[in-house]
Amino acid sequence: MAKGQRRRVKAPGEGYALPAVLAVGLHLVVLILSVIDWPTSEPETPNTAIVQATLISTETTTDQAQQAAEARTRAAERAAEEAAAAEAERQAQEQAEEQARQQAEQDAEQEAQRQAEAEKQAEAERQQAAEQAQAEAERRQAEAEAARQQEAEEEASRQAAQQEAERQREAERQAREEAEAERQAREEAERKAEEEAERQAREEAERKAEEEAERQAREEAERKAEEEAERQAREEAERKAEEEAERQAREEAERKAEEEAERQAREEAERKAEEEAERQAREEAERKAEEEAERQAREEAERKAEEEAERQAREEAERKAKEEAERQAREEAERKAQQEADRQAQQEAERELQRIIEGDTDAVSNAAQGEEAANGFIQTVKAAVEQAWNIPPNVSDGTSATLQVRLGPSGEVFTVTVSRSSGNSGFDNSAIDAVEAAGPFSELLQLPSGIQRDYRQFSLNFSPGGIR
Repeated sequence: MAKGQRRRVKAPGEGYALPAVLAVGLHLVVLILSVIDWPTSEPETPNTAIVQATLISTETTTDQAQQAAEARTRAAERAAEEAAAAEAERQAQEQAEEQARQQAEQDAEQEAQRQAEAEKQAEAERQQAAEQAQAEAERRQAEAEAARQQEAEEEASRQAAQQEAERQREAERQAREEAEAERQAREEAERKAEEEAERQAREEAERKAEEEAERQAREEAERKAEEEAERQAREEAERKAEEEAERQAREEAERKAEEEAERQAREEAERKAEEEAERQAREEAERKAEEEAERQAREEAERKAEEEAERQAREEAERKAKEEAERQAREEAERKAQQEADRQAQQEAERELQRIIEGDTDAVSNAAQGEEAANGFIQTVKAAVEQAWNIPPNVSDGTSATLQVRLGPSGEVFTVTVSRSSGNSGFDNSAIDAVEAAGPFSELLQLPSGIQRDYRQFSLNFSPGGIR
């Protein structure tokens, strides 16, 4: 089946018309052939062997041929009937297979829909079951709480009704075993009280404060444990009461036990009250101590923060003052170095001029040519450096820096140093980068050999207006 298409479901009985017609026709042919009285020779009961021989010999060739033709006709009819039946059966089987496939597809679709509906219904049922379970749990919890309260009330009523009879049936043995029974009862009560307190604390955790729940659970468990111990003691005394003397002893022992129990109860109540008061006082003291510690810590942190801010401000001021002093010292040193360099250059120029004056005419001519070539070399250097110089942005017009440049014999840049800084490191570095990018200055080799050494070291003054 092509994707996105569905096989057309045939209606019941569709496709069976032709096989049904063929089957009906075949049965009619068989019925007709069975009712036709074909010519046959009916045997007669022979009386003697001679009569039988005579009958056999009287069969004609025509009868034998007719019988052979009839046999062939019946065989052909049977073959046709079998072929028609086989064809009908094959078509019926194909039709059944086709219907089975179609039915399977329908069943698969219906099953998918049924499963989807079942899943939705199951999800709804699960949600409903969860809600019912929650409601049932709440109802059971409420019923259990009511049952516990009713049981406590009934137990109190029953105990009150049996108290007088209990005094009459109390045995002397109770007096001897009272101490041991009370000790065991207290231990059992404490164990049950702890378990009951933990259980009730977990159940009441969402509704009440944990400490209040534990206290109520312990009190409830201790009360029930005491009541259970008293009930068991009374029942044991009822089974074993025998004589009036034992009754009097039991009454006396019971009175003393009650007085002791009341005394212990009072002491226990007073102890719990004292413990609760001590706990509340301790918690209040801890809370106040924590608040005081937090306040002191906050004040200490603020004080340290102020001190740190003052220290940082002081250090920053000292650092800036130191940097300003260093900058001024550096600028003073650079200024003095520039002055010294200018002085030496002026002295050298004066000495060169003196040499020129003292020389002959040829020397004067050569010096003039050399000075012209030197001026051309300096101009070439300035032009190359200006072309390679990228002036940083936001530089004031009054900014200037002087660099001392030293070249190698072939014009390669050996060193570039700042003899007078502009106070702007970005401006100074851009000037140094420009000199290094413009080198090497091979034009140095074009100068007369006598003055090449003199121009391997020179100064350049950089300002936004140009290079001097």
